[in-house]
Amino acid sequence: MKTNCFSPLCGVDVGEVVGLHTTLQWMAALHYDNVDFDLDSKRVVNHFKSNIIDHSEFVCIISACRQLFIDSFQNSHVEFNRRQVNEVTHELAQVALSHASSHVYDDVSSCIRTLIDNEM
Repeated sequence: MKTNCFSPLCGVDVGEVVGLHTTLQWMAALHYDNVDFDLDSKRVVNHFKSNIIDHSEFVCIISACRQLFIDSFQNSHVEFNRRQVNEVTHELAQVALSHASSHVYDDVSSCIRTLIDNEM
């Protein structure tokens, strides 16, 4: 698990897509493939899967995500998953909000492990 903090503050959509880009970079650096990237932002996923072109900050970051995905992931997917469906992701997001700087956790905490076990 990895949490990341950045500033300045930005809109929710830009924050969501920056989070996707950061995650793609991290997984690519670890040489992971066959990864399912589940997001609870339907707008980010829809734009990621479409070829909408404009010069907004949001779409420029989406384009960078798409290129990184194409270059680094052969057997992976970016999918929309409602927040209510994935309690683990929601709990991880809440944990990330409590940190003011980036953290990488090598061990999954017991509360998260319990949630994962319950979803399986």
